Amino acid sequence: MSHGKLIVLEGLDGSGKATQAKRLAAALAAEGRLVREITFPNYASDSSALVRMYLAGQFGARPDDVNAYAASSFYAVDRYAGYKADWGRFYEEGGILIADRYTTSNAVHQCSKLPPEEWEQFLHWLFDYEFHLLGLPAPDCVIYLQVDPAVSQKLMTQRYHGDESKKDVHEKDVEYLARSRKAAEFCAAHLGWQTVPCTCGDGMRSIEEIGQEVRRRVDAALAE
Repeated sequence: MSHGKLIVLEGLDGSGKATQAKRLAAALAAEGRLVREITFPNYASDSSALVRMYLAGQFGARPDDVNAYAASSFYAVDRYAGYKADWGRFYEEGGILIADRYTTSNAVHQCSKLPPEEWEQFLHWLFDYEFHLLGLPAPDCVIYLQVDPAVSQKLMTQRYHGDESKKDVHEKDVEYLARSRKAAEFCAAHLGWQTVPCTCGDGMRSIEEIGQEVRRRVDAALAE
């Protein structure tokens, strides 16, 4: 069955996913492409209620208080609702979707709750659950925006103007972010993700420079 393309931008919090997704979608639209940007979780939808409760700490103050399989289900149901009620038809009719996070975020953040020897088993379950059992489309290309956790923390502090109370349970946990980085590096290496380094020394590369590299990777995926 003919369908569109799904391009996913993945990375730690503060890596610039939202910025690059918007830039990429705008550039493709300016060229006359049929394109939409989608973001997960969809905080504006009732489907993200469990995600919002989880991130607000209502199920526990630390990410590890909710196991990887339960937390993955919260996010997967939000994606399923969006697919059925919003962007699924656009994709099935040939549109290009630019996703800021996707199933890949479950891979990164929930793997980090498990010992490394269980990662492959979890990833097999996750992709079978979302792509086979739920019937969600698998990405055509995943671009991993690679950023150091220390830089990520600095950027998030700037985002919230120094108010640490605004961070969710993921963003507050420095040790958890470090584990997520290791899981992300594993996923990128073993799942064929396209890695785009975003840091240079102790700071970020320019938005334009990162965007140019992202666009090169996307053009190759769209040409396939």
